[in-house]
Amino acid sequence: MAKKKKAVKAKEPIRLRFKELANGNKSIYLDIYRNGMRSYEFLKLYLIPEVDEATKARNVNTLQAANAIKAQKIIELTNDEAGITKASTRSKMLLIDWMNHYSDHKLKTGQSAAFHIQIDKAIKHLIKYKGDAVTMKEVDKSYCLGFIDYLNNAKRKDGKTMAKVTTAGYFRCLNCALNFAVKEEIIPFNPITKINSDDRIKIPESTREYLTVEEIKALIASKCTNEATKQAYLFSCFCGLRLGDIQALTWGDIILDGSQYRARIVMKKTQKTLYLPLSDEALRWMPERGEAKDTDKVFHLPYQTYINMVLKVWAANSGITKTVTFHTARHTFATMMLTLGADLYTTSKLLGHTQVKTTQIYAKIVDKKKDEAVNLVKGIF
Repeated sequence: MAKKKKAVKAKEPIRLRFKELANGNKSIYLDIYRNGMRSYEFLKLYLIPEVDEATKARNVNTLQAANAIKAQKIIELTNDEAGITKASTRSKMLLIDWMNHYSDHKLKTGQSAAFHIQIDKAIKHLIKYKGDAVTMKEVDKSYCLGFIDYLNNAKRKDGKTMAKVTTAGYFRCLNCALNFAVKEEIIPFNPITKINSDDRIKIPESTREYLTVEEIKALIASKCTNEATKQAYLFSCFCGLRLGDIQALTWGDIILDGSQYRARIVMKKTQKTLYLPLSDEALRWMPERGEAKDTDKVFHLPYQTYINMVLKVWAANSGITKTVTFHTARHTFATMMLTLGADLYTTSKLLGHTQVKTTQIYAKIVDKKKDEAVNLVKGIF
């Protein structure tokens, strides 16, 4: 009697792999093996130590995103081998479908939920502009110019023209999605690049609300209804960390490097590891560690809505009329550093900015303050 042949399980051409990082995280990458050649693609997705239910849930979502990317890569590889190229399907793909794919992609790869929502709103305006049957092939320079004209005249629900910063945000969503389409070889080039800079919608120069030294002193002297919020906020004023990064900070992340304390931060927004030097003023506002473990949080903060309410009352009791948020603390740190003489590049690194141009808005604020200071002598003599 002939033996039954064992079914040979086909090997996957792409597998998920994990690389241990020095900070305890695991970087996820694709191990791609085809035609005797092996290559690797790092996904910029990370598994973090599972210290509670929240981190476990986050890792589950991260793995789902990684597996979705892996599945898409396998489809692309199979299509390429079958001679089905992206270029050949480009004319059939709908712009709205691509925008939805881009929106999901950004959410799965760690982009803020706010940007995901903004993309979805941009999609609604694209449908209002030319409907939902426009193909990627039909998105040319003329289409993009028409969308600019549509946005410039678009009205809000109350009948007023939409704010420039809003329309610029929607136009940016389209531009970013088209750039991603070029990267994924869906289209040969982004037609927006053919439009003159002056004809595009530009985001108005943003302002940054920040606190003066006198206002910080007023906050220090004033009582706050939630001591943890006060400590975390002033800590941010002297180190520039975002609220999300402060909420994630554990005692194991506080490292003594010689005589300098540093905070090891995997920045929530960029997923980059930053070793941030902590000044004595920043350390002053950290709570006592006591018997806390390395995995315990440094700051035990309430939920964000309550934090915002606490900040509002605390600022009012301190005689501050500005809108005080945690991002105001970050702006305060940046402005303070430049005012005290730190260079733009160093300040950029302390803030964890990936590009120096993001930090330049603070330099403009400082330059304005210098102009105002110089003009104080006007009319004295």
